[in-house]
Amino acid sequence: MTQFSLFPNPSHFLSFNSESPATLRTPVFARTSSNPQNPSSNGSLLVKDHKPFPGKSEADVVVIGSGIGGLCCAGLLARYQQDVLVLESHDVPGGAAHSFEIKGYKFDSGPSLFSGFQSRGPQANPLAQVLDALGESVPCVNYDSWMVYVPEGEFLSRIGPTEFYKDLERYAGPNATQEWKKLLDAILPLSSAAMALPPLSIRGDFGVLSTAAARYAPSLLKSFLQMGPQGALGATKLLRPFSEIVDSLELKDPFIRNWVDLLAFLLAGVKSNGILSAEMIYMFAEWYKPGCSLEYPLHGTGAVVDALVRGLQKFGGRLSLRSHVEEIVVENNRATGVKLRSGQFIRAKKAVISNASMWDTSNLLPKEVLPKSYLDKINTTPQCESFMHLHLGFDAECIQKDLGIHHIVVNDWSRGVDADQNVVLISVPSVLSPDLAPPGKHLLHAYTPGTEPFELWEGLDRGSSEYKQLKAERSEVMWRAVERALGPGFSREKCEVKLVGTPLTHKRFLRRNRGTYGPAIEAGKNTFPGHSTPISQLYCCGDSTFPGIGVPAVAASGAIVANSLVSVSQHSQLLDAIGI
Repeated sequence: MTQFSLFPNPSHFLSFNSESPATLRTPVFARTSSNPQNPSSNGSLLVKDHKPFPGKSEADVVVIGSGIGGLCCAGLLARYQQDVLVLESHDVPGGAAHSFEIKGYKFDSGPSLFSGFQSRGPQANPLAQVLDALGESVPCVNYDSWMVYVPEGEFLSRIGPTEFYKDLERYAGPNATQEWKKLLDAILPLSSAAMALPPLSIRGDFGVLSTAAARYAPSLLKSFLQMGPQGALGATKLLRPFSEIVDSLELKDPFIRNWVDLLAFLLAGVKSNGILSAEMIYMFAEWYKPGCSLEYPLHGTGAVVDALVRGLQKFGGRLSLRSHVEEIVVENNRATGVKLRSGQFIRAKKAVISNASMWDTSNLLPKEVLPKSYLDKINTTPQCESFMHLHLGFDAECIQKDLGIHHIVVNDWSRGVDADQNVVLISVPSVLSPDLAPPGKHLLHAYTPGTEPFELWEGLDRGSSEYKQLKAERSEVMWRAVERALGPGFSREKCEVKLVGTPLTHKRFLRRNRGTYGPAIEAGKNTFPGHSTPISQLYCCGDSTFPGIGVPAVAASGAIVANSLVSVSQHSQLLDAIGI
């Protein structure tokens, strides 16, 4: 599964300007608003009161944060018959993937491009495997294209093995089609090796030799034999930057190389020289194989969160909203629980798992309990930049009837796809799921994906004229992209809802350090951290841990932590139960 913003988890991909008034809900101990007819929640994400925590104040495992990674981890732990409690600071679950409603418009806040939701078996994506384990599914609408606006022109890009050739013939150099075929011929055979080890089979201890290595050794060997000597040699590059494969094939066409960089950036927030080949090959296999399609979840990304919450609660797991964790309590170098902002202590008998970023997790810990080397590594890890967002609700009457859901605008290839104000991504999900907007209306989410410098905003007063002026200036690139994509029938002045989000919005509402998208870790130069910490019984999952940023990656990270906390026997039984 992929996403425009990482990664998902997105992805990925992830805040909104809720600086206008919104209804606050009272704290709830178990989420009950998972009715698929009303999948999204209403209200501000700010915690403005500190009421006592309801219910039993202990659990086997306490999970901090209800992002995709945290919910996947908690759901599997509940499936493993652990007493698990998820503590969420805000009044809606989902973290960067939550949905919110204003004036009848149900907006996605983050991930917008998905595939593989309905996959099953060993080669399914991690989130699909978790949902399968929880006995949940997400109804989707299938589609196969998005609009692309690049310096060379604009075209409808279709996924599939041959559809892209006609675009290359028109917009790229004379050898582009041959180079694209050369690339697909080289990497698609590698996909069997990239997919041979199901993410749900991985755990963070030596038990992985049983649940992953031994269990899937035959399929790995078979895939290598099918590839032949040259293919098997190529498979050794799966954990190297994808640019090395591109370079080894001597691909020269500028459009091809720019397009590959764009795909990498959409998947993981880095160009092809910073993404693992395995990630790109997995994506190519999903997008450029016969019969492939993209999927958008009916009722929006909030439906994904609702499915995970239903699975969690089905197996006895608990979710407490508006329960802000102030501190992770450590006794004798062991995480024993958490202290809430209300002052209440919640005991964790077996483990505390943080779904917060590495920087935000370290801020929850007493500084004296962390080794200096560990803190230094966190503080020196580079960060991806933040986002600008534009959420709009408007009348559909004057908009073209065949409007597509996704639009990508690249202003200047020479600046690089990771340059600020250069790439704008636009999602209009109401064209596929009309219930997200009032009758006769559309809603739209545009954003600059992980390229907005936090330094421009740092220290600004959100109520100041300087802040408002900067918002107007920095959002103009998104407005222009939207006007280009929607055509002359669109009028910004007539929009019923206009919300502009900034890096300060990220920091405030998602509690993300400096509003960052996540660690800017480049393949071949460094690796994402594992899931254990120097503190006994304290684990981390999410986009600051292996395998990285994006919805598939954070789902996998949550699964790895959950698997690591149960026996090999329990883990193997789960794999048997879901047929992988």
